Amino acid sequence: MAIGVFDSGVGGLSIHRALVERFPTADLVYLADQAHTPYGRLPGERIVDLTRQGCQRLFDAGADLVVLGCNTASAIALRRLQQTWLPQLRRQRDRPTNILGIIVPTIEAATGLPWTQEPERPPEKAEALETLGVFCTPQTAASRVYEIEIDKRRGDLAVFVEPCPELAQLIEGGASADILCAAILSHADNLTRRVGRPPDRFILGCTHYELAGDLFRAVLPDGAALIHQPGATADALERYLASHPEYDIGSRGLRRFLTTGQPGPQKGLVEAFWGGPMVFEAV
Repeated sequence: MAIGVFDSGVGGLSIHRALVERFPTADLVYLADQAHTPYGRLPGERIVDLTRQGCQRLFDAGADLVVLGCNTASAIALRRLQQTWLPQLRRQRDRPTNILGIIVPTIEAATGLPWTQEPERPPEKAEALETLGVFCTPQTAASRVYEIEIDKRRGDLAVFVEPCPELAQLIEGGASADILCAAILSHADNLTRRVGRPPDRFILGCTHYELAGDLFRAVLPDGAALIHQPGATADALERYLASHPEYDIGSRGLRRFLTTGQPGPQKGLVEAFWGGPMVFEAV
């Protein structure tokens, strides 16, 4: 069996690579829904439907456990699929089957608190001592998941979300470093104006942005901490597998890369991030 990783495009490769490093002998299958990318501006019901289709393809390809390497799918589709689709699918497959997201591990990393810990609100909301900026897609921003869930857990942490409507598409399309830097700088300036100063920490709340992590680092203030979703996700999956030994993640070190879009070799930023040649298969 295998671990599946799903994303609307190539951004989830940042999650995939972190899982390869954490579980080097596991079998991993990656699916990019490049025929419909980007998800960040699609209607919610369309995101739910496309995410379900993508997960089904990964289950058909041998995965029993799928990680949504996409903030938009995690924010909009994950709970719906877990509640309304997975129970019937488990009965049909008659085997352990689950879908996990990347937002919960990110919030755990941002707050320093496990998700299962009951939030303890202070009697009155503390004056914010620290600010957290979140770059994300418009759909993730509209869900307000980061503000809501972090506010439940940390009264001393103020969250400011910056929607970046075109950034994932620019990265997916192989835009130049100059174009990406200009876009990132514009969004960083927007956050600074709204907060009144640069935030203390940042979340790259779209896995596409991790592929341009060096460009974010060059634009953001020196010393500002970046909360990296790939490492947080690998940590969370390691804990999950330790408590769920019923999942067989394979042992051959299989790596498959599937796409609903144009198959073949990947180029530019994708290969530079991956560190070598990469070929996608058609599904």
